[in-house]
Formats: sequence, structure tokens, C-alpha cells
Amino acid sequence: GPGSGKLSTCLSQLYHDYRKGVKSGYAKFETFPIWNIPLKHPVNIAYEAATADIRDFNLIDPFHLETYNEISINYNRDVEIFPVLKRILEKITGAESPYKSPTDMGVNRAGFGIVDDEAVKEAAKQEIIRRFFKYSCEYAMGFTDKETVQRAELIMEEVSVKPEDRVVVNPARKAAKEAEKKGKGNEGIFCGAAIELKDGKIITGKNSTLMHASSSLVLNAIKHVAEIPDKIHLLSPAILKSIRNLKENITSKKIVSLDLEEALIAL
Repeated sequence: GPGSGKLSTCLSQLYHDYRKGVKSGYAKFETFPIWNIPLKHPVNIAYEAATADIRDFNLIDPFHLETYNEISINYNRDVEIFPVLKRILEKITGAESPYKSPTDMGVNRAGFGIVDDEAVKEAAKQEIIRRFFKYSCEYAMGFTDKETVQRAELIMEEVSVKPEDRVVVNPARKAAKEAEKKGKGNEGIFCGAAIELKDGKIITGKNSTLMHASSSLVLNAIKHVAEIPDKIHLLSPAILKSIRNLKENITSKKIVSLDLEEALIAL
């Protein structure tokens, strides 16, 4: 993933290879941003959404433009580090760097694989919305900051989408309201979840004292796909009671409703 130390690890290997007389080289498989599609293509903007937490942004590679007079898309960290990287490579190898730009270093044919641009654009927009929800969830749990969520919102606005453009959002919100109306939920918290199946059917689930909304959702989806009547329990009450007893009385857990992983194990 981004910022995980791939570059420094590779350069370290390169250095040790040359110390041992092995003439190795450095190149990278760089999926995003895609160098040969427009800067503001939704796929490249989706990369900015994916790295909103580390504030990455795309730009035209100035080194590539200067050397080849060709527009190529890259991102800020690659462009910023390139002069340093070039000098390090030349110092290690004792020869002129074969790379004239950050784009030169990457191996990327993804742009040539796009056969339906409209489908790809729509998928990218859906990914941008998904990233917004991911960051919102992480912010609520204290894993990321508010600025990341705000940046994700701005990126959504840039491609003219909103959270509700993801078809499962409104059904999930409606399910949460229904949970409250029907007195479900758990300790005053009401959650809804929704999934769109291959046939276009939207299935929902609500949280309760027995299970999380996602657990209920997956069980309901299984029933629909397998054509099992709604009144039939996939998990018998006896099994649920025994798991509840384990969590409550043996492991002394405060919240005993089944999360998705536990529900699947029980199933």
C-alpha cells in the first residue's frame, strides 16, 4: 500500500546487489494513476480518493513533458522524489540513470485495457463514494481525521456524485428507520444494511439484540438466492442461545449480538 516503504526496500536491495557485483535494476508496477488517460478521468480521481488520508494528488509529470514533449499523468510523491531517486540510482550503479522521468520507471498497461470507458467511469465514481463511506466510518472510530473525510467529500463533488448515488444507501437508511419503528436495534442503536444482488434485487438487514445488521443482511440474501422461505430460520434458536450464553456468561462480553464473522461461523 501507499507509504509502506517499497521504494526504500528496493533501493536497499539494489545497493547490496551492486556491492556483490550483481548488476540489477529498478522498475515498478504502478497501477494508479494511469499515465495515459486524462488527469481528470474518474479512474485517476478515484486514486486520489483512495489516498485521501495521505493527501496524494495527481499531476502532469513535468520531467516527462520536458524530455519527450508528451503529457503523462503521475502523482505528487513520485514527482517530488524523482531528482533524489535519479541521483541515488546513478550513485549506486556508477552510470547515468536510464530513467528521464517518474513515468519511465513504471510498467503500466492498464489504460490500454479499458474497452468500455463509460462503464469504467461509472465504476470509478462508485469507488469514490465507497471511499467516502470508508473514511466516514474510520473517522467515527477514531482511525482517521476529519480533514480526510472532507477531502473525500470534495473529491465526490469533483465528479458530481453524492452518497445517495450508490443504490444501496437509501434502502440501508430506510432499514435503520424501520428497525427503530419496529423496536429492534440494540441498546438504542439502530443500523440498517443493504446489498444489491446480481439480479438487481436489493436485500436489507437490521440490527437487533441477536445480530448485527450485516449478519442479518447476509442471512436474508442467502435465503433469497437459495429460495428459502423467510419464516425458516437458517440459524436455529438453540444455536443462537448457546452462542449468546458463551459470550455473555463465559467470556463476559457486554454486547452479545453476532457480528458477520460469528454469524457465518455459526451457519
